Amino acid sequence: MVKIEKDHFFRAALEIGHSGENDTLPYDLDAAFIKDKASDLAAICLALFQGVETGTLGKPANFMNGLAIVAERLLVPSGPHGFRITTKIHPFWNLYLNGLGLAIAEENEGQRSARAHSYRLAPQGPGFFDRTKSWRAYKLATLNERDLEEERAVVIQTDVASFYEHIYHHRLENVVKDLSPGSTLAMQIDRILSKLAAGRSFGLPVGGQCARILAEVMMTPIDRSLTDAGVIWHRYVDDYTLICRSQQDAYKALSELSHALADYGLSLNRSKTTILSAKHYRDFVSAQLGEGEDSSLALRELDLHFDPYSDNASAEYEKLKHSFEKIDISFLLDLEREKSQPDAFVLAQIGRALKFQEPAVAVQLCATLLDPKNLDSFRASWSKIMRGVYAVRSNDQFTSIFAEIDALLDRIPAAGGHLLVPEANMLHFLRALRFTRTDLRGAFVRQTYAATASASVRRACIDCWRYWADRSNFTRLRNQWQNLGAGEQRALWLAAGAFGDEGLKTRDQLRGSLAKAWQLGIETGAPGSFAACYEDWVKHAI
Repeated sequence: MVKIEKDHFFRAALEIGHSGENDTLPYDLDAAFIKDKASDLAAICLALFQGVETGTLGKPANFMNGLAIVAERLLVPSGPHGFRITTKIHPFWNLYLNGLGLAIAEENEGQRSARAHSYRLAPQGPGFFDRTKSWRAYKLATLNERDLEEERAVVIQTDVASFYEHIYHHRLENVVKDLSPGSTLAMQIDRILSKLAAGRSFGLPVGGQCARILAEVMMTPIDRSLTDAGVIWHRYVDDYTLICRSQQDAYKALSELSHALADYGLSLNRSKTTILSAKHYRDFVSAQLGEGEDSSLALRELDLHFDPYSDNASAEYEKLKHSFEKIDISFLLDLEREKSQPDAFVLAQIGRALKFQEPAVAVQLCATLLDPKNLDSFRASWSKIMRGVYAVRSNDQFTSIFAEIDALLDRIPAAGGHLLVPEANMLHFLRALRFTRTDLRGAFVRQTYAATASASVRRACIDCWRYWADRSNFTRLRNQWQNLGAGEQRALWLAAGAFGDEGLKTRDQLRGSLAKAWQLGIETGAPGSFAACYEDWVKHAI
């Protein structure tokens, strides 16, 4: 039985503060708010759940149906040629979903097979998941299967077609009900997902932690069905590897998997289903993992997820920095530049590695990554590259190269403006621009704000104006307050702190409208609300 407690929401708030609300998008200022007000917001979340659960807020289904849950669908590159949709959820509802998801994960974890390698729950935070349970660990586990030594052994590699997009809410609701019978938990999850999917009865919102948990919950009975059928399998998210003693067994195993998926409205991706001999599979995985003579092996194997808030952050930073003494990052980047299709993981590692380099090396790497001639070749890794550039530009240890980094960034709109069409790419770019204002950047941000239909992009523009203390744009938006969305109003309310007496007077004049403008539809009149938490947070926000 799933038991929802305040600590679930509190841990979810700390995780959001640590990792951000959505891992496909840059860190948003609302994530810092969620972390700093974790206790207060967790209490509001728990009160909401209990109010729905006990019916004190009205008939549970009717209450949930009546909520307006704000979210925005944004375009994110997927590979060198494709795109997918990610969902930026209102910060409160993102927190609420993640807290419920964490409680569900705790109950589901004991039912999961050791052959399911993705998103295994970590015993403590700040992250939800155990990072040692990686895609690499999944592939290595398949190589350790004894049946792979059989002379006639074959291996099936396949994946679930459009996995997150095709998860059917009603079937997911039934699986969650099995974990928490008699509770409104499954109904609440179902209603929120339906609202995030614009009324459709299928699809999970890409980017947040709850979606990952719910996907694993959905796959647990499917995994169990394969085990019951005697299939030797391993899974990482939607990727399956089936190890079979013969071609005949492979056909049976693939049939079992297809049936198990069909029972939950899912199907295999036929174009990505391959059958390999055991030897060919071992060779293929070795190549995937960068083994052999691959000069990027040392870089691939480094865990570069540095936590600046850990108890021994300084020592960890120096250890990682020391790791690069025998790795020629510039040489590896030049190798990727020469490829017709650069390795996305190597580029991601290079992006993560930027902040561990000496300034002279970091600026050289940035010059290659942001060279107009390379922008298209590296477009599939845009977010990782821009995160790396941001990490350098925001670190005072690299002050000596700030001007050169800024010059590289300023060339991008003219040379690669098409790469800024996906909203996620634009958000990463705006985040890197906000440290200093130039006339070129001022015009670019103003034009972007006027042209975009995305509330998230407009918020990022407001954040640039906040950093620049751009009074003219602040005044212009302050006079349009009633026409701004709630998310933009929150960004402008925070920005007011950069404008002295004018900002203080603006807050005094508008304070009376906040409770209504930012209400979520869950307010009961009791002390404490989302709007009040945000207003209090801004008083101390930097």
